[in-house]
Amino acid sequence: MSAEDRLLAIRDEIAPRAPGMIVTIYGDLVMPNGGVLGMSALIGLCSKLGFSETLVRTAVSRLVAAGRLQGVRQGRKSYYRLTAAAEEEFMAVACQLHGPMEPPSGWAIHMAPSLPEPIARENHFSRLSGDLFLSPDRGHFPKDVELSFTVGAISDTTQLPALARSLWPVDELADGYAAMINRFLPLRDRAASLPAEEALLARLLLVHAYRTLLLRDPQLPADGLPSDWPGGEARGLFEEMHSHLSTAAKPAVKLCFSDVAEPA
Repeated sequence: MSAEDRLLAIRDEIAPRAPGMIVTIYGDLVMPNGGVLGMSALIGLCSKLGFSETLVRTAVSRLVAAGRLQGVRQGRKSYYRLTAAAEEEFMAVACQLHGPMEPPSGWAIHMAPSLPEPIARENHFSRLSGDLFLSPDRGHFPKDVELSFTVGAISDTTQLPALARSLWPVDELADGYAAMINRFLPLRDRAASLPAEEALLARLLLVHAYRTLLLRDPQLPADGLPSDWPGGEARGLFEEMHSHLSTAAKPAVKLCFSDVAEPA
């Protein structure tokens, strides 16, 4: 299968929605390159990913209404940049994508009767019973947590994978990582030699696929994961391919910002 056909197959399998892909474009492409992208360039890029102009304009309008993007004009041209709040959030995601993966030091149990459900989900807290939650121990916890205990000893660590599977979507994430590997592995050896435009599209699809999984992954301690956990392999593939694709995509990236003169 040619690289172009492989990219089309990946796009169809991932089936990204326009707002999510635009978020990926701004996080991976726009933010590191000045933070501003012209609407015409965004429409052109999204068209290569299978989105119509109408879909793109509708998605951008919704992202503006949600406080994620803000529009600026330069003459008759429209540009969009991330809002300050969205940029801060995107920086945190970028650290997860490209920073060192620090494994948790173990497990923690929390008593948190007033912990809002969205905060629990965001921090990958899973309810054990009543007001008791279990989470990976990263040494920092939400302010809504009243009391936390670091787990110092575990009677039978062989039971942890089954417990983790009952509390977090471990099997679903494993399937997702395995599918990502199967989709992108055939492109790995060709990543550095792809034409610039194909390299950019491949990079965006790669980031979108991996980011979607990573943000749902609680990053559990190793003793809570199955022995064949594919998360590490997926991470290695992502890092290797993103580096090669970024180098190959440079001319296409430059073209995306050719009409940007930093609007006021």
